[in-house]
Amino acid sequence: MGISGDNFTSACRVGGHPQAEVPDGEISWMLVAGYRDLLQTPGVGRIIAAQLTARFPSGMMSLALLLHVEQVTGSYGAAGLVLAATSVGQAVSGPFTSRWMGVWGMRQVLTLTASVCATAIAIIAFTTLSVPGYMLLGMLAGLSMPPVQSAVRTIYPKMVTSRQLTPLFSLDASLQEIIWIIAPVTITFVATQIGTVQALALIVVILVGGCAWFILSPELGRVRIPRSRRRFGKVLTRPAVLLATLTGFLLIGACSAVEVGIVATFGHDGIEAGIVLALFSIGSLAGGLSFGHLPIGPWAMARRMLIVTAGLALTMVSLDIWWLGGTLVAAGIGVAPALAVQFAMTSASVKFSDTAEAFGWVGTGQLIGAAAGSAVAGFLIDGGGPQGAYIAATSFAVVGLIMSVVFVRGFPDLRNRDASPMPDTEPIQTLG
Repeated sequence: MGISGDNFTSACRVGGHPQAEVPDGEISWMLVAGYRDLLQTPGVGRIIAAQLTARFPSGMMSLALLLHVEQVTGSYGAAGLVLAATSVGQAVSGPFTSRWMGVWGMRQVLTLTASVCATAIAIIAFTTLSVPGYMLLGMLAGLSMPPVQSAVRTIYPKMVTSRQLTPLFSLDASLQEIIWIIAPVTITFVATQIGTVQALALIVVILVGGCAWFILSPELGRVRIPRSRRRFGKVLTRPAVLLATLTGFLLIGACSAVEVGIVATFGHDGIEAGIVLALFSIGSLAGGLSFGHLPIGPWAMARRMLIVTAGLALTMVSLDIWWLGGTLVAAGIGVAPALAVQFAMTSASVKFSDTAEAFGWVGTGQLIGAAAGSAVAGFLIDGGGPQGAYIAATSFAVVGLIMSVVFVRGFPDLRNRDASPMPDTEPIQTLG
């Protein structure tokens, strides 16, 4: 990622000013100390832990639904359709529920959506339905998925200094990989060793408990999202928001196709699928923590997508568990850093009152990508075996890399500025 040799200079800068050369042996300590100081900022550690718990079911739901529906119907294609319906539901609702938080308040919107989502998942778990029935309930669960991600990334700029914001986005993108490390192994073990019904029930319990913790966090009461004065969807006219949405679509589409491919490769008889997916996330966690401090320039996304693309391309060589694990660790190194770029460029490109909706659209792009990736991979698996999923994943990543290169002028240069949203301005009433 551009850091090599005995020392580095340009990577270590604050506010665009190059700092003194730092010996290689001190780099790791600087990173650890920086993240430690960030987590010691009042409320940051608590809100990160609460939102990670609230979002933990997102790392479990796809695999649980995939295993449950495939077990009931005997078709990966049918399971892929249910996953696609769920993701489409999330994609449609994301910008709306995120914007509603500026109208009715974060706690009210999060409470309502969490209640509906938990109910829909419980019905899927405890009733036997046709594929269209599962798709309908999956879409309802997606439509009511609590907008925790939009909420917390809107709160972040109000909790830390402007200089800490980009590292915080990177830390958040890295730590969310804990979800993808632990959740796949956990849910695969429960689904294969106990049952898919119990796996879905576990998701309901964690969803309710995690959202309750996040909703009751004092930080939600201290930040009020202003009502946006722009018409709905106007934030997509910002090139940075649009590019973050499109690259998120392609990046998560690639990851989703890999997830379906791994399950199809190793089946239901063991925890190999969860372990390989965890290795993918370990690579992402390592990449995010190692490179999250780097300044974000216009070429940052292209470099990160190149890493993802190269790693995914190598998965097509062999379906051996060790080969897939190694190549997915390599591909994962670029995932969290790429997500951090998307979060930072989105935040820096809009006013504070528009940040929740903007992050809602970015989430929509990612979720449509998840729908497309899982559906395409599912049908390719039914038609030609697990190899089709890795071809699909690589294709998504290649298009993302090409887009990052062709439209590089649309990516903001944040090396000389922070990622804080632009302040809202309005007329001020005066006496006189």
